[in-house]
Amino acid sequence: MQTQIDRHTQRAYERQERRAHGMAKGLGWFSIGLGVAELLAPREITRFLGLEGHETLVRSFGLRELGNGYGLLTAQDPTPWMWGRVGGDAIDLASLSLGIDRENPQRDNVIRAAVAVAGVTALDLYCAQELEACRRIEEAPDYASRSGFPRGQGVARGIARDKSSAMRPRFVDHPPKIAQRSMETVR
Repeated sequence: MQTQIDRHTQRAYERQERRAHGMAKGLGWFSIGLGVAELLAPREITRFLGLEGHETLVRSFGLRELGNGYGLLTAQDPTPWMWGRVGGDAIDLASLSLGIDRENPQRDNVIRAAVAVAGVTALDLYCAQELEACRRIEEAPDYASRSGFPRGQGVARGIARDKSSAMRPRFVDHPPKIAQRSMETVR
């Protein structure tokens, strides 16, 4: 029974790891696509958001996205790169807050973009936490083969059987004289 539970648990961990790493790969490709768009069309992005004059900032965000995407797609452990995406999302949201000014004619576009970035941030955060959980599982010690008895369960049972008479309270076989007298009066 114990080996079945361990095998099922191991399969569940493997499924979680495949799911988390698959999600990280998908978000890596998303980063690559977003980074290319930010590098090649910063003027169109800033015009859409009403943030003209911030093209260099958008290009730098594109470089960050390309770096994160490359890291997510190639790293053995994508966890730090995923946390990098979460941090980048926070910077993106802070930058978008510049365009929420009432005087910005594209304010509605900025709000839509902020909602989209917030959604992606939630996904990034979820993925980063899943990857972190997989990392903790891999680092956890495996106690599956331990019984809790240093010399094994059979030896422990034998010792208990051999010492059962020694461990039996003395008064069970030889009740105190006071108890004998009180039992005689009850009869």
